[in-house]
Amino acid sequence: MKAFGPAVARTKPSEALRAGAGAFLGLALCGLFALTPAINLNLGLYLIAPFGASSVLLFAVPNSPLAQPWSAICGNTIAALVGVAVCLLVDEPVLRIALSVGLAIMAMILCRAVHPPAGAVAMTAAMNPDTIAELGFRFALTPVASGTTLLVLIAILYARMTGRRYPFRQFDEPNRHGTADRPPFERLGLTSEELTDILRRYRQSFNLGVEDLARLIGAAEMQAASHRVTPVVAADLMSRDLVTVNPQASLAEITALFERHRFTSLPVETTDRRFVGIIFQIHLLIQDRGADAPIFSRRRRRLKAQDIMETTSPRAAPSTPLAALVHLMAESEVDAVPVIEDERIVGVVTRTDLIATLARSSLS
Repeated sequence: MKAFGPAVARTKPSEALRAGAGAFLGLALCGLFALTPAINLNLGLYLIAPFGASSVLLFAVPNSPLAQPWSAICGNTIAALVGVAVCLLVDEPVLRIALSVGLAIMAMILCRAVHPPAGAVAMTAAMNPDTIAELGFRFALTPVASGTTLLVLIAILYARMTGRRYPFRQFDEPNRHGTADRPPFERLGLTSEELTDILRRYRQSFNLGVEDLARLIGAAEMQAASHRVTPVVAADLMSRDLVTVNPQASLAEITALFERHRFTSLPVETTDRRFVGIIFQIHLLIQDRGADAPIFSRRRRRLKAQDIMETTSPRAAPSTPLAALVHLMAESEVDAVPVIEDERIVGVVTRTDLIATLARSSLS
């Protein structure tokens, strides 16, 4: 009976909110601006139901191969063309609907453009013969192709605004430094072709991209390595007696603390000890650019900690394992990770802490 339970891991409420808000925004803009006013709105095809299903993929699971631009735009458009063609040639309703969906699936697979909502696009065409008789193959252009394209463009912008990646990473794209080396956690000794073969062998090519597979394998290897040594968590190596600043602290106060203590980072917390952000040395360097200009100098004197702090940097819990901390710092390129418990900062793990812990492990 467990097979009938949820198969998806628990998701943070914030991620559910992000996906739902994105779908709302995408469909709202699509309804307002996407489709040509030449379409008769009374036909009920200004916004079609399959766009709702496409929004689930584009905004909730943007890493899925089924949600990528080629799959979404071409899949929906191909299905619309097939649905219209069958609708114009077949009169019997049940045969028309079944044939439209079946042929659409075959066409999408052959074109490497599988997009589940496209089955509903073909079905929508097959179920509306009077409308299709009037629109013909224009139905594939608008609303289907134009509406899907707009949804994809909105999804791309929304992903960047909310810190997600869409379209998904390509295995052979340059890393964030512009060099040819793979990121450290993805240096698996496996080629793109070998990873693709693994996906084919386990029939997962529709569910996972090659780049994401490489990242998952790398993360799994790190986790497995942590099991072969004494488990170390953030609470074991973090600094606990912290120097922090208030959100209202001036830039001069922050600079003085960095100079006095030689820190690489300063946590920012409110008077009730609630963690709100962290300041890295790079934030001060950025503010120093152009500091000789009078206007900039006046603005610089008015800056507070809350104006320059980082609020989206990675965070850990006291129970976060060492392997995950290494991964957080490597992926985010930060020198320190705050350790948070009940919205309060209880410690900080720095890059130096990690190096010292790993060195002790190698000597023991």
